Amino acid sequence: MIIDCHGHYTTAPKALEAWRNQQIAGIQDPAKKPRVADLTISDDDIRETIVNNQLRLMKERGNDMTLFSPRASFMAHHIGDFEVSSTWAAICNELCFRVSQLFPEHFVPVAMLPQSPGVAPETCIPELVKCVEQYGCVGINLNPDPSGGHWKEPPLTDRHWYPIYEKMVEYDIPAMIHVSTSCNPAFHTTGAHYLNADTTAFMQCLQGDLFKDFPTLRFLIPHGGGAVPYHWGRFRGLAQEMKKPLLTEHVLNNIFFDTCVYHQPGIDLLNTVIPVKNVLFASEMIGAVRGIDPTTGHYYDDTKRYIDASTILSVQDKQAIFEGNTRRVFPRLDQLLTSRGL
Repeated sequence: MIIDCHGHYTTAPKALEAWRNQQIAGIQDPAKKPRVADLTISDDDIRETIVNNQLRLMKERGNDMTLFSPRASFMAHHIGDFEVSSTWAAICNELCFRVSQLFPEHFVPVAMLPQSPGVAPETCIPELVKCVEQYGCVGINLNPDPSGGHWKEPPLTDRHWYPIYEKMVEYDIPAMIHVSTSCNPAFHTTGAHYLNADTTAFMQCLQGDLFKDFPTLRFLIPHGGGAVPYHWGRFRGLAQEMKKPLLTEHVLNNIFFDTCVYHQPGIDLLNTVIPVKNVLFASEMIGAVRGIDPTTGHYYDDTKRYIDASTILSVQDKQAIFEGNTRRVFPRLDQLLTSRGL
């Protein structure tokens, strides 16, 4: 089975964006604030957006299942207050749940959280609980920078975040550390802010001792870990200077990386530097990079091709990346698949 651990509902019906625009307008003018009931999206609307997009490409590329969460750039936690984020997160999470109900063999939901700058993370727990217990979400997306590129929150190792971690440990779910839109013009959202955040999240974990407090906590750092694999020697050296244990002991029992790296040399580097057990297959297709690579004639985000073509990985390694590692990092997914005889 080929499991893509990183998919977003980037093709959601246009009605969703129209409602969101009204919600944003309502921040300044309450008379324009829409009701949740004003948003009408039918099952047929959802089917059309999935069948003609994600599902079509999954079948063409040989991917069987996608862990599916709301569009990352649309989380936009910096907009409005907690009430705005809470309403928006609930709507987006329900849509991903509906996708999983309409296409249960192909999509499993992952939740976004209703984060808001300066608001205590424990306010997110009711939505997290609902998504796990009612929607069957197997993981969450955690934004380390709800301010949208201004980095006003404490590091991920700070006790500020512990209420979320305690719930993650209770439910045995991982978090993908994924920022949202950058409202800071110095940082392009997908080309700079995302990759900066991936690198920053890893460095924060290296500096702290979070996993001593939460030995079973698991983070998935997307986009191949940003700059981490490329600068692995730097991180090893910094850890040594900080008198930290070897990275294999300090972080690699708890931190994992996905394969959203869009060329063969990048994938080869990732799999040369990072242990196979820490790499999970992902493509984030119909995401940040949607074009065709003129040097190969294939879509940049058809990452399965890179794993298939790897001469570094054994057959067993590829199976671990495509399925085994994801089932281990997402135990609730493994339980779901096992219950289906898979």
